Amino acid sequence: MSTPANRRPGAEPDRGFAGELRDAVTLRSFTLVAGVLILQLAFILSYIGAFHSPTPHRIPVAVVAPGQAAGGVAAQLNALKGAPLKARTAPSEQRARRLILDRTVDAAIIVNAGGTDTLLVASASGPAVSSTTQQIAAGIEQSRHRQVRTVDIRPPAAGDGRGLSSFYLVIGWIVGGYLAAAILGVAGGARPANLRRTLIRLGALALYSIVSGLGGAIIAGPILGALNGHFWELWGIGALVVMAAAATTVAFQILLGMIGIGLAILVFVVLGNPSAGGAYPMTLLPAFWRAIGDWLPTGAGTTAVRNTVYFSGHATAQALGVLAGYAVIGSAVAVAASAAHLRYMRLVPDSPATSSSADSQANQSPKRE
Repeated sequence: MSTPANRRPGAEPDRGFAGELRDAVTLRSFTLVAGVLILQLAFILSYIGAFHSPTPHRIPVAVVAPGQAAGGVAAQLNALKGAPLKARTAPSEQRARRLILDRTVDAAIIVNAGGTDTLLVASASGPAVSSTTQQIAAGIEQSRHRQVRTVDIRPPAAGDGRGLSSFYLVIGWIVGGYLAAAILGVAGGARPANLRRTLIRLGALALYSIVSGLGGAIIAGPILGALNGHFWELWGIGALVVMAAAATTVAFQILLGMIGIGLAILVFVVLGNPSAGGAYPMTLLPAFWRAIGDWLPTGAGTTAVRNTVYFSGHATAQALGVLAGYAVIGSAVAVAASAAHLRYMRLVPDSPATSSSADSQANQSPKRE
């Protein structure tokens, strides 16, 4: 048989542009790229939606005033347009300080009958909410023809800049957790070949979480001096944060295959970062991000670290419970989903899952001559 003049003997036939396009852009690759596009647009929407117009919403404050005046001032603050503050009375300045430090309120207004009023803030909890409270208080005092001075009773540490080290430390732990789980899924298959391998994968991630938590605590404390004095607590919180992200990612992968990695990014990055109370505390975020922030690992981790370092561990129970829930429930779902998947493979031996698993094992097995 003769060969066309423009084609070498043995070369593949020219299938034309359409044929090459079909081979280059398969339905699977098109679906994955479409998923990336959706994640990208969701990222833009989530970050701009959360940060484009920070507005105070019921920032908790305490009011101290002589006699019965405290109730009237609190009522005036609660009646402000848009409900920027949620005021309550306190019997003394000392009590108001305790309310701030145990995270019951974010600020306190001390009304002085004979002179300048005082606004107590704790900017270590987030400088944005402190500055917003100052602006609101200054506006109120100006309308009353009074002056107000601000006293920061718990500023960030010297090495912590604007008090954002807690947030960035947790982001690093979260990224490490879901990336480690994703890499194990890519290298060994999103759905492990047997239940033992699922347990081994979770055990390896638990060990990684301990090492990762240790590394983050060393960097934030002894090396950079950003979050000093709570090394052991940070190590424990870090290990819990990393395991929460890793175990949840493993569960997503076993349930959804490689799509689970995209879901992990959606939960931890697209939704978790802007709602965590880092750049802007939750009281300044729109309703959606304000509602989910405390229930995602990024927000829970940020609260746990910040309140441990600056507020003696007050108001950390819920945050630690959320992190433990993701770690424990994620691991349990991963094991249960893996067992269910293996049962399905045994019941339906000709299923696509069975074939793909067999192909994966064949590709990983050494060839024998």
